[in-house]
Amino acid sequence: MLKKYIMKKITSYQLLVIFFLFSHICFGQVDVVYSDLVWSDEFNVDGVINATNWFQQTQLPAGGSWFNGEEQLYTNLPTNSFVSNGMLNIVAKKETYTDQGVTKQYTSARLNSKFAFKYGRVDVRAKLPIDGGTWPAIWMLGKDVNEPGGYFASTFGNTDWPACGETDIMEHGIFSSQAVDYIQSTLHTPSSYGNSVNNGGIIASDLANSYHIYSMNWSPFQISFLLDGVVYYTYHPAVKDATTWPFDADQYLLLNIAIGGVAGEPNANFAQASMLIDYVRVYQNTLVDTTPPTDFTATVGTVTGTTAQLLLNGIDNSGTLSYTVTCNGATYTAAGTSGVQSSITISGLSPNTSYTFTVTASDLSGNTAINNPILLNATTPSSIQCSGTSSLSQQGSFSIGYNYTFQTIGTDVTITFELLDTDKVGVVAFLWKQSPFTETQMSNVSGTIFTQTITGQTLGSTINYAVKFAYAGGLSVTKYYSYVVGSNCALEVSSFSELSQFNFSNPTSDSIAISTSKVIDTVEIYTLLGDLVLTTATNTNKIDVRSLASGMYLMVIYSGAERTVKKVLKQ
Repeated sequence: MLKKYIMKKITSYQLLVIFFLFSHICFGQVDVVYSDLVWSDEFNVDGVINATNWFQQTQLPAGGSWFNGEEQLYTNLPTNSFVSNGMLNIVAKKETYTDQGVTKQYTSARLNSKFAFKYGRVDVRAKLPIDGGTWPAIWMLGKDVNEPGGYFASTFGNTDWPACGETDIMEHGIFSSQAVDYIQSTLHTPSSYGNSVNNGGIIASDLANSYHIYSMNWSPFQISFLLDGVVYYTYHPAVKDATTWPFDADQYLLLNIAIGGVAGEPNANFAQASMLIDYVRVYQNTLVDTTPPTDFTATVGTVTGTTAQLLLNGIDNSGTLSYTVTCNGATYTAAGTSGVQSSITISGLSPNTSYTFTVTASDLSGNTAINNPILLNATTPSSIQCSGTSSLSQQGSFSIGYNYTFQTIGTDVTITFELLDTDKVGVVAFLWKQSPFTETQMSNVSGTIFTQTITGQTLGSTINYAVKFAYAGGLSVTKYYSYVVGSNCALEVSSFSELSQFNFSNPTSDSIAISTSKVIDTVEIYTLLGDLVLTTATNTNKIDVRSLASGMYLMVIYSGAERTVKKVLKQ
């Protein structure tokens, strides 16, 4: 208590120094820095919670139970949420309790902030319970969520979940395959919700006994999550629309502990568990800005068969610029620092195709650059590549596996690997050259996709590379892949012997039926240019090709150490 009292009574000068140091450590990792404290609760007054700041949500959803199989009733009892010794206590208890005609064996608290906002940073300093069966959470919902009983619902609740957007700043206790100190952040949107793929986690230190600062930095371009000032996950979909980005409207904060359900059954001797919260702080930028950006420039950078890099720069008094790129009806956005070159990589392009990009710049207040827009033209070169999926390793192991692509553009080869394992956190990747051995850290594209381009290669030569994925608690290394520069995998010479004694239906309109006494491991289908369009390791005796356009393809069949390549006509 004394330590906290001293921390909260430090001088303005000390706060300025701390903020300066923190901004250089933390803010440099986010796209927009928010520095004006606009709302907070320091929990300095012991007793009941501050009713000006918080609403105790107790109304049960239809059906009489909370979601996800949870076993608690949320109450407004002072035993479930209160302030003591300068800390907010949210307490989950084992006790028989009846409310709204429903009786449960556990009680807890679920607090809604009476403050909602759009864009900014949230810092919550807290200590978590790690008792089995507990599910502490610090999170946010759209102010417009249609959830009866929520603070804003009666006035603003006109949108169903997940279209309202959900931002899970911190969740613990529902990741049974992870270490006990693992916490995770997740975004729920119409494009991915429930078991959302939009998540990232990290292992903290000693959650049961240590306070940590859980932060979320939300800009118009991306949402980053930090633990003790270090970014560990950023969500920034390339295309932002209603399905991927419902995060352009006010959200409010929620603090709660759930019991049971996906968190598992509490231990038989469970009595109670508490989440202790030192403070909750929300920062935004409040300065009124009427000055537009100046010196806006945009040029074309590296262009590959499927991507184009745009290099952007400009000056703005706010320190941050917003760049928007439109092409073929799609819109891409990114933030940039004033006077510092930024880049946007447009992916999903077609080889040997000309594109026009319309680029604009503005600041976060909506002031636009005077020379908007700038039009850029780029033509993607012809591309030859091979791709695949595997779980083979030479060190460690993979729980799911990885995707790999080798792409030749001129005399350069771009190597891209994507780790598919979902049980690994803090992933970085290193490209291994087999001979002479070298290790080079790869560039992160997004999520667990990493790439590296090796230049000045000789067409027809063979290169051998593997990738080491390093992560919290270990590493896994792929097998070495031999690639003939300028080849398309389907046609290159390999060490496989020829697979014989089989028949297949050809031509076909819906599926390829393969008849053989051999066990077929994998079937791959390529275009005649070498682009992989289908791969499967299941149902390999009957390949569904209804999704393929009509035309001629190359089918590659693998069985042990045997392989064959055959042409297939899809009608």
